[in-house]
Amino acid sequence: MYRRRKPTCVLYSFAVYDQGDLSGVDIAETTQNPPPYNNQMQTDLYHVVPTVPTQQFITVQAPQMGPKPARYTCPSCKASITPRVEYVSATKTHLCALLLCCLCCWPCACIPYCGKSCRNATHYCPNCNAYIGSYIG
Repeated sequence: MYRRRKPTCVLYSFAVYDQGDLSGVDIAETTQNPPPYNNQMQTDLYHVVPTVPTQQFITVQAPQMGPKPARYTCPSCKASITPRVEYVSATKTHLCALLLCCLCCWPCACIPYCGKSCRNATHYCPNCNAYIGSYIG
């Protein structure tokens, strides 16, 4: 039920001595002398080698892409190839179609989507299918 607590009082005992005349009493030294000083510096403890992380930047200049395929070197597989070109509709394509609709030429609005001049040419490697670059025309 109830748990009895143990008393938490601490008893201190102090002794007071009369320090009268202590001339004939031999008092032992309780402190030790420090170790002798060595004039040599301990360089191993303070030897710090500054480490600077080295970074190597490799700049690869992208070849100038055109709307038509040409001979390139694939940066991924390092093969000399003629890339596969895919034409993708872009903002320019949609704006040309909208302009034709606004000029009452709505039957001709599909022409920008059929032609290659208003679309972006995206080049891919035929060997590894890596992206090589784009031509924004």
